[in-house]
Amino acid sequence: MTDQWNVTRLPDQTGRTAVITGANSGLGLATAEALARAGAHVVFAVRDLARGGAAAAKVGGSTEVRRLDLADLDSVREFADAWDRPLDLLINNAGVMMLPEQRTKQGFEMQFGTNHLGHFALTNLLLPYVTDRVVTVSSGAHRFGDGVIHFADVNLRGRYTPVRAYAQSKLANLLFTLELQRRLTEAGSPVRALAAHPGYAATNLQSHSANPLARAVMAVGNKVFAQTDKAGALPTLYAASQDLPGAAYVGPAGLGEMRGAPTLVGRSAASSDPEAARRLWTLSQEMTGVSWGLKPVSRP
Repeated sequence: MTDQWNVTRLPDQTGRTAVITGANSGLGLATAEALARAGAHVVFAVRDLARGGAAAAKVGGSTEVRRLDLADLDSVREFADAWDRPLDLLINNAGVMMLPEQRTKQGFEMQFGTNHLGHFALTNLLLPYVTDRVVTVSSGAHRFGDGVIHFADVNLRGRYTPVRAYAQSKLANLLFTLELQRRLTEAGSPVRALAAHPGYAATNLQSHSANPLARAVMAVGNKVFAQTDKAGALPTLYAASQDLPGAAYVGPAGLGEMRGAPTLVGRSAASSDPEAARRLWTLSQEMTGVSWGLKPVSRP
């Protein structure tokens, strides 16, 4: 039963390779630890090689560290260009949350550029190597803000707020998963695209909020209400290992999806809109210069 699922029920991962973005701390590190302990070879895709190396050294099992800065599309391409072997599992975990207004190297709004565009580009560039599934970490916050993608200006110039930008990026994660699965199915690929969210998990993301009061409130919440990062990683691990339908969305089973064992959860109507998903895909291709990388599977 999904309400009893925990990390001890993670299937044997021996012989499998997983790339995890942002694996040096928080949810990413908890996910890496669990997969490596189950036998997977885990690639820490991180901005800081020293921090990534220190984190990987504490993880038992087979690991390696490669540099990846999702806020720089040149770095994304360098990472993908260096990849040359089958990849069972790509976990798009890294993210930034409710930052003061900033821009990526290519000039995109930082939260949309990192949380969505960086992973969009990485996934498409690595997709020819992926053999099993892509799991993208979203958030219940996809319902916050305006609840839509601001297609007229996703960079939110003159309309930026940390919450609006974060919510848009997390909504984009779900729409990306929806359209990715549609394209995989259309191409005849066995690869599945899934999404997960951790509920309220204590990580270092909350410490970067643009609002000092919000940082203080979340610091208290992390100590009093939040579940651990290991518990927060369970939905990702469930999505990465269980026989679930493509485009499935996994989160905690508890009240308000804040904590608890992983299960399939609902999402906003906006995040289930296939037309918005297609439109976002087209826009993302234009912004990143990265196109769909799979050819249809030939059939007899």
